[in-house]
Amino acid sequence: MSIDLQTAARVAKLARIRVDDDALPALADEFNTILGFIEQLGEVDVEGVEPMVSVTPMRLKRRADEVTDGDRQRAILSNAPDAREGFFAVPKVVE
Repeated sequence: MSIDLQTAARVAKLARIRVDDDALPALADEFNTILGFIEQLGEVDVEGVEPMVSVTPMRLKRRADEVTDGDRQRAILSNAPDAREGFFAVPKVVE
């Protein structure tokens, strides 16, 4: 697959990136280079290789899943510059 200038311009527009017309050929070349790397990865034989998350086998640390009521509202609201009726008070931003 090859990326032409029109496709590069469309990708830039979809990504909301402004690209000058004189920079489009370089962008298309970069896209083509990336696609070449992806094609190379597709050629690798991964038959029998298990997917992994890390290069070293390790188990993630987990905490016990215990239900608590929290009961920290007063401590949390003590840091707020303005709190009313048990909630953070913020300035009105929509008329």
